[in-house]
Amino acid sequence: MQQTRQPVDLAIEARWIIPVHPSQTILEGHVVIIDQRRIVDILKEPLARERYAPDHWIKRDQHALMPGLVNAHTHAPMSLMRGFADDLPLMEWLNSHIWPAERDHIDEAFIKAGSELAIAEMLRGGTTCFNDMYFFPEIVARTALRFGIRAVVGMIVLEMPTVFASDSSQYIEKGLRLHDELRHEERITTAFAPHAPYTVEDTALMRIQTLADELDVPIHMHVHESAHEIDMSIDRFGIRPLERLARLGLTTPRLIAVHMTQLLNNEIQFAADQGISVVHCPQSNLKLASGMCPVAALLDAGVNVAIGTDGAASNNDLDMIEETRCAALLAKGVAKSPTAMPAHRALESATLAGARALGLESDIGSIEIGKFADLIAINLDTPRTMPIYDAAAQIAYSASSDQVSDVWVAGQHRLENFELTDIDTAAVMAEACRWRDVLASRSAGK
Repeated sequence: MQQTRQPVDLAIEARWIIPVHPSQTILEGHVVIIDQRRIVDILKEPLARERYAPDHWIKRDQHALMPGLVNAHTHAPMSLMRGFADDLPLMEWLNSHIWPAERDHIDEAFIKAGSELAIAEMLRGGTTCFNDMYFFPEIVARTALRFGIRAVVGMIVLEMPTVFASDSSQYIEKGLRLHDELRHEERITTAFAPHAPYTVEDTALMRIQTLADELDVPIHMHVHESAHEIDMSIDRFGIRPLERLARLGLTTPRLIAVHMTQLLNNEIQFAADQGISVVHCPQSNLKLASGMCPVAALLDAGVNVAIGTDGAASNNDLDMIEETRCAALLAKGVAKSPTAMPAHRALESATLAGARALGLESDIGSIEIGKFADLIAINLDTPRTMPIYDAAAQIAYSASSDQVSDVWVAGQHRLENFELTDIDTAAVMAEACRWRDVLASRSAGK
């Protein structure tokens, strides 16, 4: 008697499947079965055809299928400032250019246009989830929902007044309202996002820690980004920023510490002991000459190290494949060891480690039964990735984001055969050009 095949929504067959977990694994000739937005099976192609009757069967026979990339730190709306103030030190870049531009130009229309441009770029490059920190996070959230990407939106906190809020209390209150509005959304979650130790006072930081525990959300923060930040903290508080955060109770597994380029050996071990996640943003750090994150030492100590692009104003792109390659190569150079961040470990940092930092590891970051089908297909049948000995190594060291052919978020096709399915790319780029003219003309008039 012939077995009845189980109806499911989608089957994706690929030449190689890189699940990320278990690590060091590459499956050949397998199929991922998806139903109700989640992965329900991973099995050999003949068995898949025998057991399942999908509504759609997609075959990518020269492709690697892997988890969607997790951009663990960015400022999406700042895409409109790409190239706006290049080749400057961090504090000059912030104080003399970025913060004045934000004061003069930022409004809700700017946030919408910048978020649209960033999300279009990220989806085309294989990013299925991003962790954002910027003003008007409710607009970033709405744009992410409209375009079908997964996001963690930051409940930003500063002491300084801006067009968004007047003081830290108002930032926090606006963040809490947003968290409440989003509590039933499947693809959008929140994190507290105090900008940095030098822009948020002790009282606000302690309140954020209490609220983060109550709401069970992460705390996303620039920490130890530059030597100047360390000097400022010692001058004002007599201690380094990480020690100050520890005294305030923030150094817990909730903390997503971004950059961490200035670390002593005892601070590396402390981060491991406290369960802090570190987000490495190599290209932004290189461009601003902020310093080098000791990735190999962090990994050796057992720290969860994720990868982020930072904003396009300091990178100048949101290309996670390129960022991952840079992270792997820079880790080797800094550690003076070619084994410092192997290919499979680099891909884990770009996927599962990011999900872990964001508290989403039970839902995304690897190709496992029960997780959401946040997946990407990368065409390796190109001159730059041939011949293929190890598909993971080809992606880590050779592939380009232009080779991402397909992107699925919760089983929904967001990029199909290199074309975005729900985004009018021409309109998004036209609006970006309009904003370029606005920023350029206002800057010229000063």
